[in-house]
Amino acid sequence: MSKKLLKSGAIVSIMTFVSRILGLVRDVVIANVMGAGVAADVFFFANKIPNFLRRLFAEGAFAQAFVPVLAEVQNENDQQSLRLFIARVAGTLGVIVTLVTILGVIGSPILVALFGTGWFWDYLNDGEQADKFVMASAMLKITFPYLWFVTLVGLSGAILNTLNKFAVAAFTPVLLNVVIIASVIYLSPYLEAPAFALAWGVFLGGLVQLLFQLPFLWRAGVLVKPRWGWKDEKVTKVRTLIIPALFGVSVGQINLLLDTVIASMLVTGSISWLYYSDRLMEFPLGLFGVAIATVILPTLSKNFVKNDQAQFQNNMDWALRMVMLLGVPAAVGLGLLAEELLLVIFQRGEFTNETAYLASLSLLAYAFGLLNFMLVKVLAPGFFSRQDTKTPVRFAIWSMISNMVFNIIWVLILGYDYGYIGLAIATAMSSFVNVALLYQRLHKDGVYRISRYSALFIVRIAIAVCAMAFVVIYLNKSQADWYAWQFEQRSIHLALLLGAAMLTYFTVLVTLGLRPRHLKSS
Repeated sequence: MSKKLLKSGAIVSIMTFVSRILGLVRDVVIANVMGAGVAADVFFFANKIPNFLRRLFAEGAFAQAFVPVLAEVQNENDQQSLRLFIARVAGTLGVIVTLVTILGVIGSPILVALFGTGWFWDYLNDGEQADKFVMASAMLKITFPYLWFVTLVGLSGAILNTLNKFAVAAFTPVLLNVVIIASVIYLSPYLEAPAFALAWGVFLGGLVQLLFQLPFLWRAGVLVKPRWGWKDEKVTKVRTLIIPALFGVSVGQINLLLDTVIASMLVTGSISWLYYSDRLMEFPLGLFGVAIATVILPTLSKNFVKNDQAQFQNNMDWALRMVMLLGVPAAVGLGLLAEELLLVIFQRGEFTNETAYLASLSLLAYAFGLLNFMLVKVLAPGFFSRQDTKTPVRFAIWSMISNMVFNIIWVLILGYDYGYIGLAIATAMSSFVNVALLYQRLHKDGVYRISRYSALFIVRIAIAVCAMAFVVIYLNKSQADWYAWQFEQRSIHLALLLGAAMLTYFTVLVTLGLRPRHLKSS
């Protein structure tokens, strides 16, 4: 089992890496076509609404509720019951999301008026931004159906993951970026407003993602005709579990909204500096934390259904070791090379050396919380797999409250000019609160506790990371050199630093006795 987990985690990480790289390419293409003008504002707005609903219907909350129940049905070894359950979930979810999609398309002007009130007000009064309201209303009719496609993609992906076919679901997001890039290149020349090419790219990307997964469902014998099953016992269980999970997603969104509101009251540029630093932090979080969480949830769900507590403990322990192995050096490297990374990736045009420096301060603060963000991803499945979605949400609420308190304290300490750094520090500190609560409860309930095996593993990691940090600090050049260099020089030196860091880290680990068998469940 541990070998399969390691292989599955590697597959998801690689696919996520490809998707993130293509996402950066997509951003470059979009910036090249639209810049930061009216069309860009409208597209990002029209894409944000279905993407927010996607988090509710297709990702996170749905998987947390659906996968454990699916594992329970799968454990019955009755293919007919499995197919019937999938059919009823698909039919019930399909009807709900179809109604939401139809209402969204028809009521797009109402949605734009609600979420883009300023544009709507200008539309009523012939103001400067009246065209934005008209364009956004039309564009939302094209992007909103993406919700329908991606919801079914999320359903099929959860099914395939539970059947240990992780590569298919992990590769699927790559297709969306490919289709959007292709639409901009090949479709925009034929449209008066190139932004509409992006909207059609989102629509077609959702369709291509769904069509890509259907043959794999058919080969697995679970491509079924959807059926309505609102009152079905298993569907009812999914509905019951998904409600607190949905609230948990909302808590996260409220947290982000509050941070944005506070940042908007600080010095101009605060929101942008936080955005750029968050973009870099999300890269390792997606590659390692989300990847491991993706493969561990269905596995733990099967352990729970079979009442195999020993294997449940071993798999939780394995997930923690993998997060520590990859997350600790990622966090330290992100902190040590924050400004250098920002200079290489973003510094061009309006993104100046000063912007990189200011953004690097918040990135350094985020780096302190990166490991905690990853640990939340692997500790929370310890609850979701046991069909307990309420406890993690309760802890998320406590984390949100602590984040609010930390926000106020740090903004008051750092003041108007540097308060944005305080927001990043508060986020990192509140993530520690979440981790502490999750682990304490798992430990108290006798579900999971860190083994001596993993504790010694972590000691090796700590020693190796210290050696890595010393090498990076010793080899790195002064900031004056970085500011003077051109893109090519910066890129080469950054690559050399990253290479030296990884070589030092893994060499020290091997010297301390780390072997491939330590990457498996004990």
